[in-house]
Amino acid sequence: MVVEDKNSEKPLDLFLKIGLDERTAKNTIANNKVTANLTDVIHEAAVTDGCDRTIGNLLYTVATKFPANAIVHRPTLLQYIVSLKIKTPAQLEAAFSFFTIIRSENFKVNEFEEACGIGVEVSAKDIELAVNEIFEENKIAILEQRYRTNVGELFGHVRKRQPWADPKIVKQLIDANLYALFGERMAADDEKLVKKKKEKPVKVEEENFKVHTEIFISDRPVLRACNSREILEKHLKATGGKVFTRFPPEPNGYLHIGHAKAMFIDFGLAKERGGCCYLRYDDTNPEAEKKEYIDHIEEIVRWMGWEPYKITYTSDYFQDLYDLALELIRRGHAYVDHQTPEEIKEYREKKMNSPWRDRPIAESLKLFDEMRRGMIDEGKATLRMKQDMQSDNYNMYDLIAYRIKFTPHPHAGDKWCIYPSYDYSHCIVDSLENITHSLCTLEFETRRASYYWLLDVLGLYLPYVWEYSRLNVTNTLMSKRKLNRLVTEKRIDGWDSPCLMTLAGLRRRGVPSTSINAFVRGIGITRSDCSIIHLNRLEYHIREELNKTAPRTMVVLHPLKVVITNLEAGSVMDLDAKKWPDAQTDDASSLYKVPFSNVVYIEHTDFRMTDSKDYYGLAPGKSVLLRYAFPIKCTEVILGDDKETVVEIRAEYDPSKKTKPKGVLHWVAEPSHGVEPLKVEVRLFDKLFLSENPAELDDWLGDLNPHSKVVIQGAYAVPSLKKTAVGDTFQFERLGYFVVDRDSTSENIVFNRTVTLRDSYGKGGK
Repeated sequence: MVVEDKNSEKPLDLFLKIGLDERTAKNTIANNKVTANLTDVIHEAAVTDGCDRTIGNLLYTVATKFPANAIVHRPTLLQYIVSLKIKTPAQLEAAFSFFTIIRSENFKVNEFEEACGIGVEVSAKDIELAVNEIFEENKIAILEQRYRTNVGELFGHVRKRQPWADPKIVKQLIDANLYALFGERMAADDEKLVKKKKEKPVKVEEENFKVHTEIFISDRPVLRACNSREILEKHLKATGGKVFTRFPPEPNGYLHIGHAKAMFIDFGLAKERGGCCYLRYDDTNPEAEKKEYIDHIEEIVRWMGWEPYKITYTSDYFQDLYDLALELIRRGHAYVDHQTPEEIKEYREKKMNSPWRDRPIAESLKLFDEMRRGMIDEGKATLRMKQDMQSDNYNMYDLIAYRIKFTPHPHAGDKWCIYPSYDYSHCIVDSLENITHSLCTLEFETRRASYYWLLDVLGLYLPYVWEYSRLNVTNTLMSKRKLNRLVTEKRIDGWDSPCLMTLAGLRRRGVPSTSINAFVRGIGITRSDCSIIHLNRLEYHIREELNKTAPRTMVVLHPLKVVITNLEAGSVMDLDAKKWPDAQTDDASSLYKVPFSNVVYIEHTDFRMTDSKDYYGLAPGKSVLLRYAFPIKCTEVILGDDKETVVEIRAEYDPSKKTKPKGVLHWVAEPSHGVEPLKVEVRLFDKLFLSENPAELDDWLGDLNPHSKVVIQGAYAVPSLKKTAVGDTFQFERLGYFVVDRDSTSENIVFNRTVTLRDSYGKGGK
């Protein structure tokens, strides 16, 4: 039995209060010893009402690693932690070492505090100096190894010099130094250097068998893939020794950028190894799934550059899954249960067997048949796997295999009224499709035992399972449930809103799929589940791509009228403007025409009444260069009735171009006398949430950025943009990258901002 805390508060609630993430907390309560230790530690530290996450993590370490022979000193150590005198893992490790040696009840406080670095403050400057010294001393090896450099060793060197340095700052500085030396991580940086061994040539079939047997054949208990030679040979015959993977999305919403990483891994591994990747719809929940989502997923997968080997559905295997469920019952590994969801939850928490767990096999077979034929009401029965209710793994507590749902299926129709669960169907379909590598994110790691248990008791082929960290990006959410709420409550304009990090939203925002894949490739694939990637990193890859593919043009968002007094009204000059910075003037395809007349428009933010040395825009008596045109000098300012608002500028231009001002401004002119320039709608998109990690907030809806979408109706554009089509991308000079939105009409062209430029255009166009 799990030990309850002294106030009978559930351990899970207690652990969440001290800042443990939900996954760690659930893993903890699956281990009786750690649960008891951590509960005692929380009470000893007097933080049953909660504490800071940093303190909570240190308390967790005490519960799992504190030397048993020094238990008498634990209360003292906890007071040092709660008072933040000990606040880093390094200090805590030093305390463990100290108490391991000092076993008597008495010890000298000054010696303890000195050993643990109590009161020692290491400045960021000190840490930076130590990191720089380590990099300089190991420069030759680092330059040779690039991103293959063992960061742990560098960390160790820094720790020797500054043992009490903040590890987060150390990691940030090491990463920054590597980035400064090598820039973005390249594909070559992720390739492992393997020494080639001279071997006798072997046949392909023999080599494949050798590799697979090394991976797959092992002894019980089943914690990893264990296949008999007979099963393995049958599998290899079906696959031809090729790698088989699958991308298994549930069609209950649109794919987001986290799925881009999964696609990159699933499809990418198969492509790299000359294998095959299925697109398999995990469609076991008909209440949440729609044809709209199914169609979207296939379209987006191909837009991302991946071509499925086959498109399959879990529902394609409903008959096979049902037949195997019957076999599972016959073998004594499943039973029909009548507990309610609440009772199941309570019994699992208490590690108690269901009252129906040991019912006769014949009775379960009869009831399961009645479930299939619709003779039992929804919620009155489930088929549960008979696993291990005393396991330390919560996901071995008799998981549900089938439940009753009188809901038509979007793909299978109304043939079935019982549907398999993910835990039952996923591993079986992996096996039936001969998947060699079942790849998934780390939250499924605790399900691995159940995955292998089920295949083993059915005598089916077991794929190799490997988990990796999911992709988390700042200022956004990856929960489909929360994304669905944003859509259904109309807080955003649908699943493909450019505000969202759905792949459809990113596509509509003008983000190239190639830049998303480059972003995923750059962050790498690890099992570290504690990082959140900054949005700036994705934006870097977007700019890199669009800088090569998006032609330049000029648009003024907030027009300020400038009348050029020394140019005749009605006269218009057609000037050449460059689509690309390095375009040659004799290459017509790289140029576009812009009219220049006596009335032009600049950005309101590019004019000030008061000039300064660090300002490069227009001001009274000051000159600027109109890009691709002429220098102009402000000669007069026309104010509104309030005597403050600038409504018009009078200026003179220098047709000889002898004036050499520092500031360069973008602009748009009247195409002919008295005719307004092309008016367009511009939508400026920004991060959806104000906080970097809104998923951690209780009131995550309250964190929505009110300026995530700003619509500008009266922007002016050069005439050439009249001929654009939906999906065309451009760089608006000094403003950013933009794409033509599908809401555009012949009368109203709509542009979405994809991403800003590296430098803010509001600085005045230096």
